[in-house]
Amino acid sequence: MLQISVDERWPNARQIERVAQIIESGGLVVYPTDTIYGLGCDMMNRKSVERVYEMKGKNRKHPLSFICPDLKNIARFAVVSNIAYRLMKRILPGAYTIILPAAREVPRMMMSKTATVGIRVPDHAVTRMLVERLENPIVTTSVPSPEHVAFSDPDEIARRLPFLDAIVDCGLIAPEPSTIIDLTTDVPRLIRQGKGSIDAIPDIVVD
Repeated sequence: MLQISVDERWPNARQIERVAQIIESGGLVVYPTDTIYGLGCDMMNRKSVERVYEMKGKNRKHPLSFICPDLKNIARFAVVSNIAYRLMKRILPGAYTIILPAAREVPRMMMSKTATVGIRVPDHAVTRMLVERLENPIVTTSVPSPEHVAFSDPDEIARRLPFLDAIVDCGLIAPEPSTIIDLTTDVPRLIRQGKGSIDAIPDIVVD
């Protein structure tokens, strides 16, 4: 396993390139976000996505989310209404997972039974630089833990999960879940309150 220490403020392009090549070759990588250390792979590589599901012990009926670099890229993988676009422009990049109708390019195993997807654009320079380098989005999910507690220390992840292909090490992260917002209709709906504030979404429906 490769563990690469990357400066969050000044990511090194050569380091990012090494990680990108591992992902493109089907590898599983742990990387930092603005909420947690995420586990991911190339969204279009079915075998790699299956490995993530197996590691997580996750039911295929509960699809994984994925990371896009920007709003333009989101429009390639989701159906984005004008209302959804304006709202996302206000809050992204940020600590949110946005639920949207899936576009045709999304693999079926990444969709919910209602053909929706969960998409993130993290406010983290390293992860966004990595996704910008890649042609496809990367899967994002929390690193599996026997205690079901999100990891904050990349060294601990390396000890617990030595079979990973790479870890992008940006030091300690205080783990906190993203805020999940459903934008499949014209009325935004809060699914889960997390790190991302909903103050900029005054008309959001809170269940």
